[in-house]
Amino acid sequence: SAFSVPVIAGENERLVTFIDTPGHEAFTEMRARGAKVTDIVVLVVAADDGVMPQTIESINHAKSAGVPIVVALNKIDKQQATDENIQRILGQLAEHELNAVDWGGTTEVIRTSAIEEIGIQDLLEILDYQAELLELKADFGGSAEGSVIEAHIAEGRGPVANILVQQGKLKKGDFVVAGKGYGRIRALINEHGNQVDEAGPSTPLAVLGLSEVPEAGDKLYVVKSLIV
Repeated sequence: SAFSVPVIAGENERLVTFIDTPGHEAFTEMRARGAKVTDIVVLVVAADDGVMPQTIESINHAKSAGVPIVVALNKIDKQQATDENIQRILGQLAEHELNAVDWGGTTEVIRTSAIEEIGIQDLLEILDYQAELLELKADFGGSAEGSVIEAHIAEGRGPVANILVQQGKLKKGDFVVAGKGYGRIRALINEHGNQVDEAGPSTPLAVLGLSEVPEAGDKLYVVKSLIV
C-alpha cells in the first residue's frame, strides 16, 4: 500500500509518501524490473528482538536498488529493549554494513516506539534532512511518469493499477502505457477513495482504464496517442 501523510519536520510542513511492502514481494518485483520507487528506505527493527532473516532480505533489496537506509529501532518502550540488547542489534546491523552513527558510522538509527509515540518526530526530521542532503527533486510539469506498486482486476472496474507518480502531472483522460497494459485513463482515485482530475509527483493513485493488468515494478508513461 502507499499513503501520503502531512507532517511537520523542523519548521517545515512536508507531505511524506510512505510505501509499505509487507512480505517484501512488491519490493522484490520492482527491483527485478529495475524500478526505483523509493528514495529512502526506513528499515524497521524491533528493539526487543533484533535483525531477522527478513530484515537481511530488506537490507539486500535496498542495497541492490541503491537506496539509502534509515533504521527505525522500534518497540524501544519494551522491557527487553535494554542497552545491552540495543548494542547487540547495532552490532548485527554493522555486520551488514549499516554502521550506526552512534558507532562512528553513517547510518542513522532512530529509537522509536509507535505505541508511545517516542522518536517519531526525530525520524521525520531525519527523513527531511536526508531528502535535502540527497537533493531529492521532481518535475511537476510535463508528461507524467510513474511506477506500478501493484495491480489487479476489480469487479465492475476491470484492470486497476495502484501507482506512484514520480515525474510530471498525471491527468484524467491521458493516454498511458504501463507494462503490457495501455489505455486512456478513465478515473484517478486517491488513497481516500476519492476521484481526482490530476496529480503530481509522490502521489499514490489507483488508475482505471488500462487494457490489461500490469505487473509490480512496471513503469507507467503518458503518451500522445495509442495509434501505432
